[in-house]
Amino acid sequence: MVKTGPQNLQIPQLIHDLEQIHSEMLDLVTENLSLIDHIHEDHQFSAHNLLHYLALRSRDIRDLQERLAALGLSSLGHTEARALSAVRTVIDVLFRLNSTESPGDSVSESSSERAEGRRLLERNTEILLGPAPKDRRVRIMVTMPSEAATCYELVRDLLVSGMDCMRINCAHDGQEAWSGMIRNLRQAEQETGKRCKVAMDLAGPKLRTGSLEAGPGVVKWRPQRDAFGRVEVPARIWLTPAADPETPPSDASACLPVSERFLSLLDPDTEIRFRDARGSKRSMRVCEASGKSRWAECGQTAYVTEGTELTAKVKHQQHRTQVGVLPAMPRSLLLKQGDTLILTRSLEPGRPAEFGEDGHLISPARIGVTLPEFFNCVQPGEPVWLDDGMIGGTISAVEPDQVRLEITQAREGGDKLGAQKGINVPGSDLKVTALTEDDLGNLQFIATHADILGSSFVRTEEDVRDLHAKLAELDATDLMIVLKIETRQGFENLPRLLLEAMRRRGGGVMIARGDLAVECGFERMAEMQEQILWISEAAHVPVIWATQVLESLAKSGIPSRSEITDAAMGQRAECVMLNKGPYLLEAVKTLGDIVCRMEAHQEKKSATLRKLGVAAEFSSGAQS
Repeated sequence: MVKTGPQNLQIPQLIHDLEQIHSEMLDLVTENLSLIDHIHEDHQFSAHNLLHYLALRSRDIRDLQERLAALGLSSLGHTEARALSAVRTVIDVLFRLNSTESPGDSVSESSSERAEGRRLLERNTEILLGPAPKDRRVRIMVTMPSEAATCYELVRDLLVSGMDCMRINCAHDGQEAWSGMIRNLRQAEQETGKRCKVAMDLAGPKLRTGSLEAGPGVVKWRPQRDAFGRVEVPARIWLTPAADPETPPSDASACLPVSERFLSLLDPDTEIRFRDARGSKRSMRVCEASGKSRWAECGQTAYVTEGTELTAKVKHQQHRTQVGVLPAMPRSLLLKQGDTLILTRSLEPGRPAEFGEDGHLISPARIGVTLPEFFNCVQPGEPVWLDDGMIGGTISAVEPDQVRLEITQAREGGDKLGAQKGINVPGSDLKVTALTEDDLGNLQFIATHADILGSSFVRTEEDVRDLHAKLAELDATDLMIVLKIETRQGFENLPRLLLEAMRRRGGGVMIARGDLAVECGFERMAEMQEQILWISEAAHVPVIWATQVLESLAKSGIPSRSEITDAAMGQRAECVMLNKGPYLLEAVKTLGDIVCRMEAHQEKKSATLRKLGVAAEFSSGAQS
């Protein structure tokens, strides 16, 4: 006999509340039958589950969760893969606690449904990314550097170290290089017996800054000094004939083109004097001849421009030459809070702000924008973010051929904006197709060579339908598609995007966290990536966790503490993507170790209670 107490008195109300939710979950499917009419047969259960989960999460049930937890029951916190059965199971248990018979499905039926949700996610992950490695569930995707096209050993070593999917970014290199990367991979597969998928990402429309006027030709060098400022290693300068320059045989601090006749007069130990771009007196000493060129060493920091006069005293006679043409320095725009930046439809090289002798502004800084549609879609008052969100501004005026942007966010002292930097307009409705002419030109190659197509800038169901249609024309309906969620609109439309994508057999989602953070605000990034994980799991769609994973390790060889934790969080996805860097091999090995360790403690967002060494040690010590 069940005792009556405060908690038991809550049971009828809990049953009522949960049955209302259960009814809403069923109703949402009925209301959206038109959306799931053409879902692939393999995804019918998944489409229903997605709608059930969306109905559950369309209301705030935190109070209900607390009341369920007080009874020691499931608080519905892990229902993504089997939402309806999870709610039905709790209702059944409540009926039993209330000593009444449940009118719904049995617990045994719900248990099989829960297992089906997990099985479907595992199946869809294997279809997209191939079988899981023996030692981990999470796959590792690696972005190829350009040298992977010609360096077979690099590709082989990446495969041996744990790469499960080769990613080729079609925004870089070209079809010849891509062919080389894939050819090296196939050879490595034969040599190692390992298998690896090939994913190729379409570039999509890129909203970026245009070019900038080139800066003056100038080179800088400086010696290496110890903690006391004493020169340990002087700068090495390569002096070479301007008319027929020679390549330095080893690393040079700077290369200066000069007169061949002047060089022929220089013997080892000859001193060369000059004034650098700042007017500072400087000198260097010839230390070695190499062909027609000369090596010189300098123990001072110097800035040298074209036309700088060099003087050498040889056999009591002064000989002079001028530095020849130097490579133009890339220029950037220094932008501070309160500055104005003109964004132009014209792609003429941009230029910094101009000031009069008295310091007053003559004309603001200006730079082009690569997408002309930008000027037709933005409005005054809308935000614009530049260079991955480093610089922010608000549009103050829109004209047919230019937009006036008032800078509202930059670090103290300003931030530099360069050419070909990303532009994000989260408050604007850009009327841009997701497939560019370059993308369409690359589709045939991708359809022939890749297993997975990464679709950039996906925002609406029409974007997915257009891509499906193009692939059907190429008879590439079996090509797996990964939807890159990188805009606010793509995030907000995620359920509809998934339902549209589920018309085909396989696919996945990539959380493009870089652009998404800029679009929606860095403070919301953690919340948004969780929501994408939850909704995708409800659809039994595998997720790729991307952008800046172990970036410091890949680039410098030394990871930060925060990125190790971030990589561990990636275990909640089905795949983690690494970007290129000099220490890419170390990053692959480290990531594999991290996810292996984490999988022993957690499956998706559920903790698995593996034996803890620290707990066992304490318990054995207490018993002794």
